[in-house]
Amino acid sequence: MRELKYTVLPEDDGKKLSQILRSRLKLSNRQISHLKFCEGIWLGDKCVHTGVFVKTGDTVRIEMRDHGPELVPYALPLKILYRDEDVLVVDKPAPLPSIRSVHQDEKTLENAVYAYMGCPEGFVYRPVSRLDKGTSGLMPVALNAHAHDRMQRALHTESYVREYLTVIDGAPEEDAGVIDLPIGMENGVKRCIDPNGKPSVTHFKVLQRAENGRSLLRLRLETGRTHQIRVHMSAMGHPVTGDFMYGREIEQLPGRFALHAACLCFIHPVTGEKMTFESPLPEEIEKLLK
Repeated sequence: MRELKYTVLPEDDGKKLSQILRSRLKLSNRQISHLKFCEGIWLGDKCVHTGVFVKTGDTVRIEMRDHGPELVPYALPLKILYRDEDVLVVDKPAPLPSIRSVHQDEKTLENAVYAYMGCPEGFVYRPVSRLDKGTSGLMPVALNAHAHDRMQRALHTESYVREYLTVIDGAPEEDAGVIDLPIGMENGVKRCIDPNGKPSVTHFKVLQRAENGRSLLRLRLETGRTHQIRVHMSAMGHPVTGDFMYGREIEQLPGRFALHAACLCFIHPVTGEKMTFESPLPEEIEKLLK
């Protein structure tokens, strides 16, 4: 269980508790409603409703309890770059699904994180942004509802930056540029460029043009559509190497493709600290340039 605490300052004397929860603890209306239902809002040693008034020196305490589905632990060694009470940053291997599904319900990052955390009762898996099964790299997981809500709000803003490294077939004519092409649904899984689709913007920079005809690119997402990088690279005529859905599969990358989440920057949802993490290009992808 995660607790949030706030000691009422003189400038908040006489305010309603609901105002404190929103302005000081940054809770959403949905979270406040949930906390009221499960008796998670306390003023001193009393469980209270949000309509009470606070005074200077009062201690506001929030008890955040999770009630998740039963999971089977997956004992996969994980590379954890950071962990505190609110956020976990993991370097996801590929191919590994980020979440459970009807096709994959045990050997996933969700089950592996559950095992890593010690199989806590009521565990709820809250990835902030997800990676495809065939993509490796940095992925943040919120460890409580408050952190998840705050980080989700920051997605697609300047305070939440994701950069990728990819090897593609061929090479763009420009050394850098912006791909601004809307993406829509082609079928239940596959996406496509669609004039009526959702706005999708990818920034790219060519880092290396290899002699074997492949190129290494650094990419930054302005939006976060499903398969966005893969669809945009394919639309350029230079699909991600090994992409079995939008390009062609290669035996050097069994079950995955040459896409890696290499850099992640965000503002910590509770402390406000700027967090930056980096992950080097996996060896199997780097070999594609030789």
